[in-house]
Amino acid sequence: MTSKTAGTHGAVLADTVPEADRPIVQLRGAGKAYGNIRALHGVDLAVHPGRVTCVLGDNGAGKSTLIKIISGLHQHTEGEFLVDGGAVRFTTPRDALARGIATVYQDLATVPLMPVWRNFFLGSEMTKGPWPVRRLDIARMKRTADEELRNMGIVLDDLEQPIGTLSGGQRQCVAIARAVYFGARVLILDEPTAALGVKQSGVVLKYIAAARERGLGVIFITHNPHHAYMVGDHFSVLRLGTLELSAARADITLEELTNHMAGGAELAALKHELAQVGGVDVEALPDEEPEGSAPDTAAPATAAPTTAVPGSAAPDTAAPDSAAPAEGKA
Repeated sequence: MTSKTAGTHGAVLADTVPEADRPIVQLRGAGKAYGNIRALHGVDLAVHPGRVTCVLGDNGAGKSTLIKIISGLHQHTEGEFLVDGGAVRFTTPRDALARGIATVYQDLATVPLMPVWRNFFLGSEMTKGPWPVRRLDIARMKRTADEELRNMGIVLDDLEQPIGTLSGGQRQCVAIARAVYFGARVLILDEPTAALGVKQSGVVLKYIAAARERGLGVIFITHNPHHAYMVGDHFSVLRLGTLELSAARADITLEELTNHMAGGAELAALKHELAQVGGVDVEALPDEEPEGSAPDTAAPATAAPTTAVPGSAAPDTAAPDSAAPAEGKA
């Protein structure tokens, strides 16, 4: 929403959106086609400072294509891509970095046998001395790396240890701190918890929240709705290259988000197919929709003692016509 203020000569001017509400990165109907293959189509996404935008989807949903567009690796072929309200078309990832968009990929872009401090400044080393005999300023790089890691709450006893000796969660956190230090305003995290255990995933989620508290806009790519719901402010679910769901945290529950991720329609079709196979008790399977309480009323007709269990799991809203399929099965 725009507000109006008086100009320098008394004229009423329309202000732009306040800084806190203006998205840093915004996609409007964005898409990407590789020849006649449409990998992404009609995607709307807004990344605000100090908020975590979670992008969820199964394999092949279009998450990687979306990352490549925002990070400057690929160009969109339809729609608009805006940064700070202006249309852009990045040609290289360095263009995105220059605008404050940093990506932390699953491989973290680290060299396992190099020390932590060297990986922190990999490709952007500090130097000292006159040209052409400038040399690495090792003391300053160690000091800076230690300070920045501590600012993110990461305390390492020895920065000389190879980064490959750190746990997966610690390496993720070092990559996040590195992106923050080099001026990232938007942080894209590509499946940071995919290969981690429960404890290490919690460590990474904690530092995602810390990055949000520092005012960064975070794009959290994941296929785990439980992890997303812990730290997310807005959720976008992709399916087959299109945006199936876009909802704020206040407008969706974890159960609804999980159902969108799992694909309620596909589960319903699968349950129907399993019903045609002998030896499969489909009544014992969980309902694909919350309104699955009608089988309770049809339990006496089916005379199956297990039908009361799945029906009682979701007594919220009973669909009036759901008893008819139950009678048909009976």
